[in-house]
Amino acid sequence: MFDLAMHEGEGAIALKSIAQREGISEKYLEHLFASLKKAGLINSVRGAQGGYRLARPPEEITLGDIIRVLEGPVAPTDCVVDEGVCSRASQCVMRQIWSRIRDEVNAILDEITLQQIVEEQRKLTGEGYMYYI
Repeated sequence: MFDLAMHEGEGAIALKSIAQREGISEKYLEHLFASLKKAGLINSVRGAQGGYRLARPPEEITLGDIIRVLEGPVAPTDCVVDEGVCSRASQCVMRQIWSRIRDEVNAILDEITLQQIVEEQRKLTGEGYMYYI
C-alpha cells in the first residue's frame, strides 16, 4: 500500500515492480492484494498497462484500515476482541487495561494516513523537494 501511495498518479503499478522495489515475493503480494482488493482498498487494471492502484486517495486510507484487512482486529489479547472468550471477564481488572491499550493503539492507527507516511518518507529522502542555492 505504501508503494502504491508513493507512486500515486503514475497509473496502475505492476505487481512485479512492487515486489522488486519492496523485496517481497510476487506470490505473497498476490495473496495480500487479493484481500486488499476484496476490502475495496485497491483496484486492479487489466491489460498491457495493467496493475494495481489505490481505490481512494492516500489521505483517505489509514494504517488501521490496512492492518485490520490484513491482520484482523488489533488487540493485545483475545479477551478484548471476543466478549465470550473468558468467563471471568466481568471481574477481571486486566481486561479493562487491555481494552484501554486496544483503544489507544487503534486510535493511533486510525489517525495515520498513507499520505502522511508518503510525506514523511519524502522528507527523509528529499524526494520531491527542490533545493536552491
